[in-house]
Order: sequence, then C-alpha cells, then structure tokens
Amino acid sequence: MTRRQFRDRHHQARAGEAAYGIMTPVNDEETLPDENRFESDPGEILDDLPLPEGWEVGTPDAEDRFEVARLTHLLRAHERHGRGWAGAGVDDVLVEVSEHGLRTRANVVIRDPEGHIQAWGSVHDRAGGRMLYSHIVSRELAPPIARKCSDALFEWAAAQARAVGEARGLPTQQIDTGAFEGDERQYDWLTRAGFRKVRTWWQMNRPVAPEERDLVPDNEEWEARGVRFRLVDREGQGLPDEADLRAVHDVLEQSFTDHFNNFEESYAEFLHRLREDPGHRWNHWWLAEMVEDVPEGLEASEEGRHPAVGALIGTVSENATGPDSSYVSYIGVIEAARGRGVAKGLLRTIICDAARRGRVGVGLEVDADSSTNAHELYTSMGWRTKYVTESWHRDVPVEG
Repeated sequence: MTRRQFRDRHHQARAGEAAYGIMTPVNDEETLPDENRFESDPGEILDDLPLPEGWEVGTPDAEDRFEVARLTHLLRAHERHGRGWAGAGVDDVLVEVSEHGLRTRANVVIRDPEGHIQAWGSVHDRAGGRMLYSHIVSRELAPPIARKCSDALFEWAAAQARAVGEARGLPTQQIDTGAFEGDERQYDWLTRAGFRKVRTWWQMNRPVAPEERDLVPDNEEWEARGVRFRLVDREGQGLPDEADLRAVHDVLEQSFTDHFNNFEESYAEFLHRLREDPGHRWNHWWLAEMVEDVPEGLEASEEGRHPAVGALIGTVSENATGPDSSYVSYIGVIEAARGRGVAKGLLRTIICDAARRGRVGVGLEVDADSSTNAHELYTSMGWRTKYVTESWHRDVPVEG
C-alpha cells in the first residue's frame, strides 16, 4: 500500500450549518449506506488460522493512544522501507480506525503473545465494484511468521470483498491494493495471494520558489484565454456553494471516464471521502469555467453560470520538521475543453497559491501509461519523479 492510496481513503466529515448564500451539501445519512457493508467481527472470517500459539486476531481500539501510536509506527516503517522516508502521521491512522471512519471501512490487526500489534489490514468501500485495501506487516518479524500474518490478512480481505460485493449486488468485487516499486517481499506475497500488477504510478514533486507568488494575477480568481480560474464560492467558514461542489464532482467524473480503473462515484461518496483527508481545505478547491468562445453543445449546469470545464482539488501535506507542501489530489479537464490551457492554468494557480502560503513544493501522482500523456505537461512545468508505486488487483467472485 502507498501513501497516496492511503490518502485516497481518508478523515472526519464536518457537519455544517447553511450560512447566508451557502447551501448545505447532500446529507450523508440520506445517501451513504445506513450500515457498514463489511463483516465487523474478524473472528467470523478467520476462525482457523495457522498463527503461532498465543497470537490473536482482533480489531484496533481507536480510543487507545498506544494502539494508535503502534499503528502509526507500523505505517511509517512500511513507508520508510518502501521509499526511504516516512510521511504518515496519527491523523492518517485515525481516518481508518476512528468510529466515523468505520462508516465505510473495516480493520483487522494481529497481536503477538505480548499484545503488540504486528500486522494490520484495512479495507475501504471506495465505490461500486472497487474496494481499497492496505496490507501492513511488521518488518521486524521473522520471515515465516510475517508470511503467516500476511496470509491471514489476505484471507480476511478476500472475505470482506465478498461481503461488500454481496451487499452491493455485484457478481465480482475488485480488491485494489499496491506496493512501492522494488518491494520484493510485498511482490511475493501479492503474487501468492492471486493479485496481479496492473499499473505504475509516478509520484512527482515540484519545488516552489517565493517569486512564483506572482505566477498568476490572483490565486483566488483570474482569467486567461477565455477561461476563468477561481476558488469554489464560500462565505466565511461555512460550506462552499453546493452548485460549485457538484460542478467539481461532475467535471472530475467526466474527465476520468476514459482513465484506468475508473469507477463511478456518487456525489455523496465523493464529498464524504474527500472531507476525510487530513489535508483537506476548502480553500484548495478550484474550478475552471469557460467564459468566452464556448464550444457548441457545452452548457452550464444552471442559468446564469458559465460552463465548468476543469477542476483541481488540492490538499496540504504537513511536515512536522519543516515547511509544508501542497498536493494535487485531483485535476481534470473535460474532453471538449482540452487544448485551451485549462490544466496548465489550474496548475499555475496552485503553484502560486503554494508560494503565497510559504510552501516549498507541490506534489502529484500521474499514471505512467496515461492516455492523455499528462506526465509531459507536468515535466514541462518542472515536476520530477520522486518515487514510484504500483497498483495490484484481484477480482473476487461474490457468492450468495
């Protein structure tokens, strides 16, 4: 599992009252499942494990700060081994194990005879047909025991895939997990468990210079070549305008239709998930609107608005030992508007914004086999690959 995949599953949704001129987004209670689709008791799934005597399977306690600290340690060690440094923190763990996170997630841990957590699996009901899965086993365990823990986690994940697939009425449920490039232990385990490598991702970073605060006229709103780039409308500390949030969702859904492993995600699922990210900030959501030379057939979603053709969702990558960075969680441009400089304008906006906030870089992830050759744009604007991750998938037949 990679940091990016972990953050693709993330943080507490904030309930908000509608302020003047601001509409409250869709009520999660009305649109998300009433109950978690996963099997909550690992014992119902893993009743005959080949673990050493005294080792036990259970669930983590989010209220126990020592257990949260242990999970954080395991995650950071996993990152450090895979790419050379650790970036995860307590907030990333709490997204997975907190009571709120369990609305769409489930977790399992394996404890040694002393009660210390040595392995951790986490699943996320990400979208119809797609279940994200993280697989972490202590690097300090002897290989035979580590392998047994790994086998138990994979067995649990497959059972959870069948459970969520059945609840969604699907014949097959995909498990989507990953590995850092070159992690031979993870490769071996994934292959033995029936997974196949399906994609490579370049994790890129671009330094930000102080003078780039003037890269665009205004990081909150500016225009170029008939396109307006602006933050989503928001008054004070309230929620953004619902029409803007829906526009962001619609643009991204349209933009990624022809992308690898795209699964349709409802507006409620989309909003719920992104607000969980520890780095979530409403003032990092931008829209691009076509205000001149609008292509025929391209219309605004509401009267009095301009057609939304691009969107960028940024987050904050906090650094406990130095300046923070910004991160491009999502950027999309609908097909009818490609070639108009929309993507470049959105990227210039977040670079400018990062410079004005005193941040040192902007990160993003790109598909190494992108159908739009997005990496060429990123490279031309100064992004360079920092490390590489991989997606591994397994399709689980759903019985029942």
